[in-house]
Amino acid sequence: MPNQKVLYVTTELYPYQEDSNIATMVSKMALKMHQGGNDVRVFMPRFGQISERKFQLHEVIRLSGMNIIINDLDQPLIIKVASLPGERLQVYFIDNEEYFKRKQFYIDDEGKPFDDNDERAIFFARGVIETIKKLNWVPDVIHLNGWMSSFIPVYLKTFYKNDSYFKDSKIVLSVYNEEDLALPATIEEKMKFDNITALKAFKKPSFQQFVIDSMDLVDVVLKGDEFLQDELKEAFDKTETTKSEYIDAASINNLY
Repeated sequence: MPNQKVLYVTTELYPYQEDSNIATMVSKMALKMHQGGNDVRVFMPRFGQISERKFQLHEVIRLSGMNIIINDLDQPLIIKVASLPGERLQVYFIDNEEYFKRKQFYIDDEGKPFDDNDERAIFFARGVIETIKKLNWVPDVIHLNGWMSSFIPVYLKTFYKNDSYFKDSKIVLSVYNEEDLALPATIEEKMKFDNITALKAFKKPSFQQFVIDSMDLVDVVLKGDEFLQDELKEAFDKTETTKSEYIDAASINNLY
């Protein structure tokens, strides 16, 4: 159905990341919906590997300047934007010097997960929500891709539960076989600051556990990979949320 407002939230997007199923799938889905006459926008983190000069990113001053409080600390939110090369499709980048300037995604030079991966995910999720509200653009569909985006339904159902801005937005979660890294045990304390408690993921926090938790908080769960790894498959089979098997990007408009 054309003339829909569709928001894609992702951790990866081609051509900013290559050789990744998430990056390829989201790029194809967003372009398919954009070329089908829909108002499409994409949000992703501005990881340090993404060249601002090569991809012509520029800061959106009217959207930047907000602060997100993470664990009682004010963190400035910077919004940058670019168009997909050769397309009039806008990509918004959530940026912050503390969280996203580093050149690696989630692990340091010694292969250890960053101690603040949890804070980076919280900042990203809240940054997306606050920026969409500041745009005064209400999406009909919010399609989540990548583990960081799974924090968005957690926040919408708790911290923002009395905010009616997204009440009519349909939330779709694509589940992928991503690298699963542990998150710090202190995440429970940090999210308690936002009045978020009693998540199953707090028992053994990791990228995957937050994706699994969010399966029960969205309107539709979609297989992003045709065959899911064991724990993801088990959670996918078990959730009572409306489900869709793997579909290719060409058929995505049938889902919305």
